[in-house]
Amino acid sequence: MASPPATLFGYATDAETGEPLYSYKPSLAGVPWQFRLTPEALAWRMGARADSVAYGRIRRLRLSFRPAGMQGRRYVAEIWPASGSKLTIVSSSWKGIAERERLDAGYAAFVAELHRRLAAAASRASFERGAPPLLYWPALAMSAAAAVAMGGLTIEALRTGVLAGALFVAAFLALFLWQMGGFFRRNRPGTYRPDDLPREVLPAAR
Repeated sequence: MASPPATLFGYATDAETGEPLYSYKPSLAGVPWQFRLTPEALAWRMGARADSVAYGRIRRLRLSFRPAGMQGRRYVAEIWPASGSKLTIVSSSWKGIAERERLDAGYAAFVAELHRRLAAAASRASFERGAPPLLYWPALAMSAAAAVAMGGLTIEALRTGVLAGALFVAAFLALFLWQMGGFFRRNRPGTYRPDDLPREVLPAAR
């Protein structure tokens, strides 16, 4: 196969063919992942490894919101071919020892175009959103229990007159609810149609 050429990180189009390209670096020491949307297939390259999967051979695709480290707005598309290893497209790229570059617009454009091509190919893939149910619901239950416990500590601190402790726990609880609330809201398990992408698991247009 003709492998995707090296590109700057993010979204681009091939100057000769006009085919959409997307590239990102998943780890500081690792090689970049490069993807291309050809008329018939999703092509990819990872270092010396390169291959492609026909749109009709993609059996499953999941979109999710995955904050990681200092990157609080990180989105992931996971693609399972009918045979072969899972492919992962991420909305950020390592740029330095302690820096990641957000590629929101390019990621959203590439993922949307991939879905358009899957729809045009009458794909029978499973389109899933959010976290896997077996992980989501136990994590939600544990987070709710932790929030209730922190609320109880705040009430107890107020009852015993420990105002500083109550304020500290209340502030931590508010931050916890804000962060985890957004995570669980965006990652609620479900399915979607390739012509109606879920906004919660895609970067907002800027």
